Amino acid sequence: MPDTPPKPIQGDLIADNNVKIAVVVARFNEFITKHLLDGAVDTWVRLGGDAGALTVVWVPGSFELPVTAKKLAESGEYKAVICMGCVIRGETDHYDHVVEQTAKGIKDVAVSTGVPCIFGVLTCDTLEQAVNRAGSKMGNAGRSAMMTGIEMADLMKKL
Repeated sequence: MPDTPPKPIQGDLIADNNVKIAVVVARFNEFITKHLLDGAVDTWVRLGGDAGALTVVWVPGSFELPVTAKKLAESGEYKAVICMGCVIRGETDHYDHVVEQTAKGIKDVAVSTGVPCIFGVLTCDTLEQAVNRAGSKMGNAGRSAMMTGIEMADLMKKL
């Protein structure tokens, strides 16, 4: 039996301006989602990309992320679609419906199109949690979403 372990296939974290990535951002809770977008763009640039190579699409709220991601994914132009939003729990069960359907919709787009659709939607119980996850205390979830998008776009090229 050979001593050589199998070589894994994995994506690299290299922002390639020739690989188109779209970022779809919900305008609802824009005071948070703007920070997520800034973190994503900054990460793209730090990893060698040109900010002008990204496509940024604004939608009214998180519920509109999946249909927009689907249109972008089906265009054949994008190798990854990053979806960013922020849903903060309120006094009714509206939060649960929006979060569940948004997550399911984004997942369904990725599975049906084969284009990685990254779930960069903050689902928080409080405004303080959202602020912390948008760059205050817990890093910036937009950065993580962009790194996932870059890695998955590269991985899809290799498969």
